[in-house]
Amino acid sequence: METLLQVDQILTVFRTEAGEVTSVDQVSFDLYKGETVALVGESGSGKSVTALSILGLLGKNGRVKQGTISLEGRQLLEATPEEMRQIRGNEISIIFQEPMTSLNPVFSIGSQLTEGIRIHKKWGKKQAREYAVGLLKKVGISRAEAIMKEYPHALSGGMRQRVMIAMALACQPRLVIADEPTTALDVTIQAQILNVLKAARQEYGLSMLLITHDLGVVAEMADRVLVMYAGQVVEEADVITLFAAPKHPYTQGLMGSIPRLDAPPGERLPAIPGTVPSLTRMPEGCRFHNRCPYAADRCRAEQPPLLPAGENHSARCWFANDLAAANRPGEQEAGYGQVR
Repeated sequence: METLLQVDQILTVFRTEAGEVTSVDQVSFDLYKGETVALVGESGSGKSVTALSILGLLGKNGRVKQGTISLEGRQLLEATPEEMRQIRGNEISIIFQEPMTSLNPVFSIGSQLTEGIRIHKKWGKKQAREYAVGLLKKVGISRAEAIMKEYPHALSGGMRQRVMIAMALACQPRLVIADEPTTALDVTIQAQILNVLKAARQEYGLSMLLITHDLGVVAEMADRVLVMYAGQVVEEADVITLFAAPKHPYTQGLMGSIPRLDAPPGERLPAIPGTVPSLTRMPEGCRFHNRCPYAADRCRAEQPPLLPAGENHSARCWFANDLAAANRPGEQEAGYGQVR
């Protein structure tokens, strides 16, 4: 498969009053043409910052301190601000998780949708408007002409998200980054939005970087999955392998928290104890050890690299291939909800 996007060992930092903090730590992955890769993890795990690092939208206090990001061999971190403005929207576009704050409340849908089309395609107002109406119809908006005249506040959450998808697809980019595209939408609308994204992927042959904490969305959309925790990738595998045989304790905890139809009535879902560590106070050793039921002395002292855990499968855990080895003889049995 041809590689479209290559992210190699990026280290993203932010300047704060407490000093420089690391938000994304040595993250690497390849994204192939026509593929959907999902970044999964709790809030604060570094998923969105990874996407903003790719787009060069970190703001004045953030920067990619180390590593490289390339789009078909073109080094994005070396691009000028003007070059990045041409890339954003034209070659890489993003669907933000909250369309109400992403759409400008004082401009009509039509003016916002046609702006990018006119800039990147160099079209006149009439041609851009006709094309925009067609885009709205493609994403399932039947009253496209009327919606062009509306303002964001007049639309439902699902309609606003469809507008955002239309804006992302306007210039037929090679890569679409979808940041929590179904957040705050009801289940029926979520399914419709996912169908729109799948149809767009098939029609345009685009690649997608999907950022989500919803494992149902991952199962529906992704070819490959990267699980992130505390700024690092802790597991990587194809979607079938990950759901069938997760190797990292964090991934196992996420899988265990999914409600099951065959569960006995009243059964409590297991929960991962504790919270994601603060960026300013990362634990020594494995960053998950203080929440992990299998943590041993080595985990508290040494940070594991991404280790092979099967074919095209890797996990950042010393015991990825034999978690039972962490429960040494004489030590207390442990499980989620009971950490040694």
